[in-house]
Amino acid sequence: MNAGGAQKLTFRRIFVAFVPLAALIGMIVVGVTVFGRDVGDGPSQISLVFATALASVLAIVVSRVPWTVLEQGITSSIAKAGVSIMILFLIGMLSGAWMIGGVVPTLICYGVKIMNPHFFLVCACIICAIVSLMTGTSWTTVATIGVALLGIGTALGVPAPWSAGAIISGAYFGDKLSPLSDTTILASSATGTDLFVHIKYMMFTTIPSMTLTLIIFLTAGFFLADASAVDVQEFSEGLSHAFHITPWTLLVPLATGALIALRLPSLAVLFISALLGGVSAVILQSDVLLSVVGEKLPSVVGYYKALMTTFFASTHVVTGSEALDRLVSTRGMSGMLTTVWLILCAVSFGGVMYAGGMLRTIADVALACVRGIAGFVGATVFTGALMNVAAGDQYISILITADMFRDAYRGKGLESRLLSRTIEDSSTVTSVLVPWNTCAMAQSASLGISTVVYLPFCFFNLISPFMSVLVAAIGWKIVRPRADRCGER
Repeated sequence: MNAGGAQKLTFRRIFVAFVPLAALIGMIVVGVTVFGRDVGDGPSQISLVFATALASVLAIVVSRVPWTVLEQGITSSIAKAGVSIMILFLIGMLSGAWMIGGVVPTLICYGVKIMNPHFFLVCACIICAIVSLMTGTSWTTVATIGVALLGIGTALGVPAPWSAGAIISGAYFGDKLSPLSDTTILASSATGTDLFVHIKYMMFTTIPSMTLTLIIFLTAGFFLADASAVDVQEFSEGLSHAFHITPWTLLVPLATGALIALRLPSLAVLFISALLGGVSAVILQSDVLLSVVGEKLPSVVGYYKALMTTFFASTHVVTGSEALDRLVSTRGMSGMLTTVWLILCAVSFGGVMYAGGMLRTIADVALACVRGIAGFVGATVFTGALMNVAAGDQYISILITADMFRDAYRGKGLESRLLSRTIEDSSTVTSVLVPWNTCAMAQSASLGISTVVYLPFCFFNLISPFMSVLVAAIGWKIVRPRADRCGER
């Protein structure tokens, strides 16, 4: 039986919907096998272009969808990704400014003196959770404090993929529960659920998921951290030799926190923070800044050239340590171009899949096999995760999943808060696990670690979908439909 006014499922509809998706996944798997970590530097983009072409042909030939409709879908998807693309460019600008401005080196130097290697993963996860909860944005959290924590973890001998997993897990925990988060607001509004009712109800799946995550990171910390692999003292001295380590640089992240508290848009916060990092570079790190372009004597032209280069190009600072040189190198705005290329290809594929009706068919297939409350939740989780794969954008995933299941939940007498929570447990947290999703590309670009490398260590993001189904199966805090309760009598 079809819920929510869905069209009748036919073999033709299912074929058209799943063939492009299967082809994309197959090409990505082959790309990873052949190119390894370099799969995001071109092979994934070409795979998405081929998958888009295949989806377009099937939509036109089999489903009789006009090309103008598909073209409009691509245009609409690219327009929606415009803000994400600009955020990525500003993250590149900010990363260069904060590094050359001494902000990140100072945070690393202070951090290695305070943090215990064995407890680093837990602390990193908790810190990012708090920052993201306060700011409502995982992207800004990872791009700022997350980058510094990654450097601290490297100095303490913690493997970078584990550090990235802890940073992302904490960032998405806070993002998911913050009343300032756009995904939290979107999931609640798309399902007709009060925002704070939605947040309180998420606690029953989010807290257990985070508890398990922290236990894993705490246990792993005693086996992974190898402070002997890196001479912490030598690491700190190398940074102190290359940069002017001073508490004054911390005014930049403090000012950023104030801007976030004022609830300025992410674009404004990132841009102003990058400018503040540039001011710090001119005032506190003038020698480092001029060395970026090989200038030795201060001059207006020299500062201008060095500052602009820091914002848009790759920078390298010589510290005397090869490992440290890699850590403090940045890519600037231009380093984000490959990621933007991937985003444009991904959202084009998602636009064709949406305009051609393929995404609706995928959700209808999930609904067709639903039985019981746990079945509805499981189908929602599956659809949310699959939409992140098919559409390449978490906002599209949230909206489509809400649209597909809203009437079905209502028809079964299930609360809207169950739907909104389940969407967050799938669409929001799994977006960062799909290499061509805008969220994954943003975090990968910020941390300099490919999605396939950090994915196995994002325990909160991996556990949350299963926890959602488990809690539904147990029936914890779930109001069952009246018909089911009557049947028990």
